[in-house]
Amino acid sequence: MADVHLKGIRKEYGSVLAVTDVDLKIPAGKLVCFLGPSGCGKTTLLRIIAGLESPTKGRLIVDGQDITDLPTHRRNFGMVFQSLALFGHLTVGENIAYALRVRGVDPAARRRRVEELLELVQLPGIADRHVAQLSGGQRQRVAIARALAMEPKLFLMDEPLSALDAKLREAMQIELRVLQQRLDITTVMVTHDQREAMTMADQIVVMGDSRVQQVGSPTEIYRNPANRFVADFIGTSNLLPATMKSGTGVVVDGRPVRVSDLPVGLGDGAAVTLLVRPEEMRILPPDSEGENRLPGTVAFIRDVGATVETYVDCAGVRLVAIAMRRDRPEVEPGERALVELPPGACRILAA
Repeated sequence: MADVHLKGIRKEYGSVLAVTDVDLKIPAGKLVCFLGPSGCGKTTLLRIIAGLESPTKGRLIVDGQDITDLPTHRRNFGMVFQSLALFGHLTVGENIAYALRVRGVDPAARRRRVEELLELVQLPGIADRHVAQLSGGQRQRVAIARALAMEPKLFLMDEPLSALDAKLREAMQIELRVLQQRLDITTVMVTHDQREAMTMADQIVVMGDSRVQQVGSPTEIYRNPANRFVADFIGTSNLLPATMKSGTGVVVDGRPVRVSDLPVGLGDGAAVTLLVRPEEMRILPPDSEGENRLPGTVAFIRDVGATVETYVDCAGVRLVAIAMRRDRPEVEPGERALVELPPGACRILAA
């Protein structure tokens, strides 16, 4: 296990700023996901950790040792690339044992290690097959086994599951997470898929505009996003323009909305954004009575099997509410309805 500390990391490519002043600690034994849209700097940051890029500014500390200038081959990190980068002319066993052979490990020890790793990734008995004979999921596991061959102190993955179909990808997310927990190895993974990050990570680092926007557990990131960017990127969000109303909550489209958890430092009349997650909202008939209910018109209903998504045009925006099939709201497209925003589910974000 390795404890990693990125101190003031900055990376520039000429006039282009790829990563801005990142200060981040990655705890030993945890799986940390760098999550964000394309071009946000997440892969650049991973490559700096791997030693494939040098920071313009800042230091990289691993287990208390400054390794910023240490060559890649001396860092003892395992890495799985997006392309997997397996050697097509070698067998599965030769791919896995490649680094061991380069390091001069004797053939008998290499064979034992290959067999051990194939058992670990649940592919026993395929050491003599060629890579071209493997499925996408099998190739993924071989790439992971190869990265683990030298017992690395840090395991790095750059979009490792992006080439897989949706069903296999979800299965591999679980398998990879179980394997990481079993090995108790510090792991850093890059992904743009928020569902993947939520499934696998102990800690998510949300990146946007070349900087870290928020760091926290999946639950914390989802429930309490630091800003509008995080709220909009993680999961599905209903974001309503609002103004602060001292002591109670906000005003949305001229109607008061009570909020249980009021932020500090935002005065009466301040422009803010109100966040409500779709699973927290309810769609009610237009004659229902109660607080925190905004009128709107049902625009579309999507039945996706286990859940029903109801889209409502309300307060100048289109909102979506998600309900279990048994709780499907009794409304149809074109009808008037009320959108209920429970006070405990409302989050206020600075505009």
